[in-house]
Amino acid sequence: MDHLDTNCKNFIALSPFCVISSARVDGRADASPRGDPPGFVAVLDDHTLIIPDRPGNNQVDSLQNIVENPYVGLLFFIPGMDETLRVKGHAEIVTESGVLTELSVGGAPPLSGLRVHVEEAFLHCGRALLRARLWSPSAQIDRSEYPTYGQVLADQIEGADAEEIDTTEQEINRSRLY
Repeated sequence: MDHLDTNCKNFIALSPFCVISSARVDGRADASPRGDPPGFVAVLDDHTLIIPDRPGNNQVDSLQNIVENPYVGLLFFIPGMDETLRVKGHAEIVTESGVLTELSVGGAPPLSGLRVHVEEAFLHCGRALLRARLWSPSAQIDRSEYPTYGQVLADQIEGADAEEIDTTEQEINRSRLY
């Protein structure tokens, strides 16, 4: 479809997580996760939605890509549901405080937002998530099977301290998530 129907709007309202895909003009692609309480993406009308941009890793890859090439793909997930919602369109960065205030969580407005003008939307079958057993507790790994975020960064960045990174991340996640 070339718009968001009632089912698409309901899916977005129930979704706490989406992935934004974007690409630079030269075609180099990126995918970036976004998450908040269900319904964090505001649907303005059948052709427009806004995704808040919260504090994260500060790489701003998606935003840089959108400045160069406004086309995006969105993949919405609902925990426990195998189907996903795919939305395609073109995006623009929103910084108007009136728009961003409406997207506040705990009194904290997002740093910016992405206004997406919908060009295509459809429900995607659940076979990939079924095969992956994504929602199955038995498919979850023991967290000790993979290094911590800090350890991965320390392995990749000379001089980085894994314990310091992990401690800082825990503090940010506890006190400055918004």
